[in-house]
Amino acid sequence: MAAQPQVRFYLGANSPAGFYSLYDQLIDPAVAENIIILKGGPGCGKSSLMRKVAQAAEDKGLSVEYIQCSGDPDSLDAVLIPAIKTALVDGTAPHE
Repeated sequence: MAAQPQVRFYLGANSPAGFYSLYDQLIDPAVAENIIILKGGPGCGKSSLMRKVAQAAEDKGLSVEYIQCSGDPDSLDAVLIPAIKTALVDGTAPHE
């Protein structure tokens, strides 16, 4: 099976007017099957877990959207798997 192109984007950014957020547009809670909120301290593996779940979904041929952290592009704020209406989200501050 051919690999899906990876979709990577930011839902928030610092601007001259302050932080601008589109996180409320990640997934519509009314149609979501699963919204999994991960909480934990820095370096505990939230982004690593999201990457492993995303890779497993891609291995099954599903499209995955990676939401990069605007403050640390090596970290993830969320992973969205549209076909199964599922989001994994970093729920620790400042993402609450």
